[in-house]
Amino acid sequence: MGDLIRIHRVRAGLTQRDASEKLMVSESLMGAYERAERIPSLDFLGAADQVFEACGALKACVELMDEEKYPPKYVDWVRLQRLARVISAYEMMVIPGLLQTEAYARALYASRVPAYTEEEVARHVAARLERQAVLTRTPPPRIGFVMEESVLERILGGPEVLKDQLRHLLECMRTMSHLTFQVMPTRRHMHAGLHGPMQLMSTEKGRNLIFEEGHGGGTLISKPDRVNDLFDLFGILRAQALTPWESAELIEEKAAQL
Repeated sequence: MGDLIRIHRVRAGLTQRDASEKLMVSESLMGAYERAERIPSLDFLGAADQVFEACGALKACVELMDEEKYPPKYVDWVRLQRLARVISAYEMMVIPGLLQTEAYARALYASRVPAYTEEEVARHVAARLERQAVLTRTPPPRIGFVMEESVLERILGGPEVLKDQLRHLLECMRTMSHLTFQVMPTRRHMHAGLHGPMQLMSTEKGRNLIFEEGHGGGTLISKPDRVNDLFDLFGILRAQALTPWESAELIEEKAAQL
């Protein structure tokens, strides 16, 4: 993006000093934008598009800037999820992101190693909460989650944070008829999901996709044979988990113990 700003500035016949004066930013900040050392604000991109007569080229970066809140490998998934027909996931470690409370998400990002700065934590939490708009859009997607029982017992952020999170889960289960939430009990000594967490999606055009998470950031899988195998696996996983009603009872029990 820095190169794009510089190219349009030069085409407009402006020096960095000229541009910085017209855009009311310091010359050093202007240089940092062009060297990609700083991320420009959305207001700056809109103003620069007009000053440099970029014909919308810089304004078009606004959506890309918004998506920079997400890890690069996750951007395509986030784009597609906004209009997905079906969203599913199996989680082993934490509450599914679409159902996390702000306090729970903050505690999760604050626990990262190496540590995020406070600004980075706030940015990631905001991005996660924004994604939850998909839950209440019209028409809503069909949503199905399976989560390990141990996640209900991990006191991330402290007892009150977890208790509020479990209550939020129950509220979502009660009020969202398009949501199915199931718990995989610890007493299941074997089940189909032991290979690791995954997210599944059917797009608005009927395309099935998988996002497998990992320490390296994750992998978007679109190869039909592999996708079909994992969709079948998730179906088996749901059959092995507690029913939604049994799951709600278990979550209520866990919340009452905190």
